Amino acid sequence: METNTEVTIYETFDEMNLPEKLLRGIYSYGFEKPSKIQQMGITPIKEGRDVLFQSQSGTGKSACFIIGSMCRIDLTINKPQVFVLVPTQELAKQIYTVAKQIGNYLPVSCYCAIGGTPIRDDIKAIDAGVQFIVGTPGRMYYLMDRNIIQTQHIKILVLDEADQMLEDRFYKQVMCILDIGFPNTTRVALFSATMPKEVVTVANKMLLDPVKLLIPPEQVTLEGIEQYVVNVEKDEWKYESLCDIYKQLNINQALIYCNKRQSAEWLSDKLSNDGYPLLCIHGDMENAERRKRMDDFRDGRVRVLISTDLLARGIDIQQISLVINYELPMNRENYIHRIGRSGRFGKKGVAINLISKNELKMKEDIETYYSTSMSELPMDLSKIVLS
Repeated sequence: METNTEVTIYETFDEMNLPEKLLRGIYSYGFEKPSKIQQMGITPIKEGRDVLFQSQSGTGKSACFIIGSMCRIDLTINKPQVFVLVPTQELAKQIYTVAKQIGNYLPVSCYCAIGGTPIRDDIKAIDAGVQFIVGTPGRMYYLMDRNIIQTQHIKILVLDEADQMLEDRFYKQVMCILDIGFPNTTRVALFSATMPKEVVTVANKMLLDPVKLLIPPEQVTLEGIEQYVVNVEKDEWKYESLCDIYKQLNINQALIYCNKRQSAEWLSDKLSNDGYPLLCIHGDMENAERRKRMDDFRDGRVRVLISTDLLARGIDIQQISLVINYELPMNRENYIHRIGRSGRFGKKGVAINLISKNELKMKEDIETYYSTSMSELPMDLSKIVLS
């Protein structure tokens, strides 16, 4: 791990000199000892440093910035002080839920601002007093642009999944938010499991003397995730292979990834018609239906979910033990995020990749860049252990 400054490692939460009521929330949430990123990352945020943190999926990044930023909230000021930007509604809701529980005893007032909900609800909640606010760029910009969210008390701006937030379609939205302006005293925290060089370059222009924790690409793949490959001649033959896997494995909960909405819907319809119970989710779905399907999967009412890369990042569902890539992602970073949905917090996980001839180049690129390898899926799937 690359760091540019001496970082103190704290083996326990008690050693971090956290507020007593925050400690109570941490322990009541179920944390017993800090993960590696939390051991190194909570205190720099608490002390008011800009940070650029990279850590493998499932290692507690969200709790790291939640705990660190809550140390900086002035409980006597009922205005936004922690401002968290994330790429998806699902991730925003998840962070809000964790923050609300961890900050329950302080108490910190938390809010989630996302598209598809009435603006009047946002206005009412923010007027009543919000200290920790998390949301997606479009809605957060709208609220800032109309002065509903005021920035003068914001002490920390967090970009979660920073590599995605600083490229592609989110970059302009994030820059518009930054252009509205934050106080000079606002600190910036960037978090992700993958940090391409281009993103680090952009991040360095945003940050002031940051504390950096960066991981070489060969250390990014998760130790606890077994990666398998099923090679097929043609894309059309993948479906039969998927059904074979389905029949042989006793699946607790699984995510199946496709690259586009059309292929996710096609696969969902075909499996459903063949008698396999599952749901499909993608970004073009109505918000209410999307939330309902996510809740059904999170609560275990549905065991298998087909998704686009909407759910590739940050989603933390402990019961997921299997990820199947029906199609390899179109960029190698998303491969890491996808398979990281299993193997959360050190648990064992399994990733199975169905690969046709035209995906071999991407497979080789992933294996080379991350110094990893995908083994041939054994004929006898009883040898694969799904925790």
